[in-house]
Amino acid sequence: MTERFKVVIVGTGFSGLGQAIQLEKAGIRDYVILEKADEVGGTWRDNSYPGCACDVQSHMYSFSYEQNPDWSRSFSPQPEIFEYLKGVADKHRLREKTRFGVEITGAHWDDGERRWTVSTKSGQEFSAQFLVSGVGGLHIPQIPKLPGIEAFKGQSWHSAQWNHEFDLTGKKVAVVGTGASAIQFVPRIAPAVGELTLFQRTPPWIMPKPDHEMPGWAKTLFKRVPGAQRLYRGFVYWGREAQGIGFNGHPAIMKAGQQIAKRHMAKAIKDRALRRKLTPDYTMGCKRVLLSNDYYPALARDNVEVNTEGVREVKAHSVIDGAGVEHEVDAIIYGTGFHVTDALEYLDITGAEGRGLAKSWATEGIQTHKGITVAGFPNLFFLLGPNTALGHNSVVFMIESQSRYVVDAIRLADSHGAAALDVRPSVQAKFQAEIQDRLAKGVWTQGGCKSWYLDAKGVNRTIWPGFTWRYWLETRRVDPSDYELSGRAS
Repeated sequence: MTERFKVVIVGTGFSGLGQAIQLEKAGIRDYVILEKADEVGGTWRDNSYPGCACDVQSHMYSFSYEQNPDWSRSFSPQPEIFEYLKGVADKHRLREKTRFGVEITGAHWDDGERRWTVSTKSGQEFSAQFLVSGVGGLHIPQIPKLPGIEAFKGQSWHSAQWNHEFDLTGKKVAVVGTGASAIQFVPRIAPAVGELTLFQRTPPWIMPKPDHEMPGWAKTLFKRVPGAQRLYRGFVYWGREAQGIGFNGHPAIMKAGQQIAKRHMAKAIKDRALRRKLTPDYTMGCKRVLLSNDYYPALARDNVEVNTEGVREVKAHSVIDGAGVEHEVDAIIYGTGFHVTDALEYLDITGAEGRGLAKSWATEGIQTHKGITVAGFPNLFFLLGPNTALGHNSVVFMIESQSRYVVDAIRLADSHGAAALDVRPSVQAKFQAEIQDRLAKGVWTQGGCKSWYLDAKGVNRTIWPGFTWRYWLETRRVDPSDYELSGRAS
């Protein structure tokens, strides 16, 4: 039996929960949230590796309408963020609206009914007038296909699927990748393992992390003085927003940042040969800029080796690097990030006139309007969709802007008694032309690197090229002229 709802939301991370809260505020309660796991939390539920923490201050990396005065640190660890999201779900009674253990496999738009049919792994179907994807881009692990990996007799796992049952104490460990996850878990496991070989393809730029315990007086102030925490949040917001200047056609600012990063490295890494390995040859910001105070000290340990030769082959009990040197290992850990620009290829989404989303984006490139709607896919909305991720500020700010925009779009359709709204192709094309023009001038394109921000054709389909306040302005209201309304709501 197919269950019918006005709105179906997919996912219970910041996006899914935030969208549900906005629907509740708008008085729209005919909705359901579909969650593949048995608990809310999204990325912050799945990633439980040692040292997992946010690289945006928690007072900013949280909902503006659900501020937490009790963050233990300025950059809170994963368990605390996970608890925060569970608390938000409980406060707003969102578990009652959530179907846990329901994994969607695709969605099909019915041109006649003007509704979405959402299919699931269990075979159950849901019918929705509006479909909101809150799955984000950091949920499908990117695991490289190492030659010979099927013959490996040891343990192997991705950082997002951490094997907490395997004791790394005294073991010989290979870590593949040096991204945001690796720089957090490597310092935590390095003191315990016998040997750690870190296979690095491209070194990241790493800045000092201004992390500290939140003092008791600050927590008390935030609790007792109205507006104090909001003022502090504003200070954090504008401080991070200022960093966006360097990403958008001002390389001199990034050069200054590089000098800070080099001094940061030099304090911990005395070996010149190792410093050369760890010094990027591209402009800061081209790849994600990382924050850490303990990564470089970990790499300076006697039991840690940074290998830049790559992986040629994996054998039963060893890894052969690109130079032919064999490294005996008991475990291989991937810190290789996620499928981002191709994340939606794993879902079968079919829009108007049988148009497949994955095929369309593969041939024409990823095209959206404001990263939220797609021409030819009526009543479908993406949260943290293409070109709305950030390199300098909190994506939760973007999620709040988007979830309000979705509610405004639903109200637009309802106010006209329409069954569907679809962004006009010309409007979408104009948005894409403008955003790609801005991206072409930014450090992501001009910085001299390849990154997960880019699709297979080298086009940036991930980052929002500018200040977040501009995005907030652009999404405050839905422009009715941007959309074509059709059908009569039943």
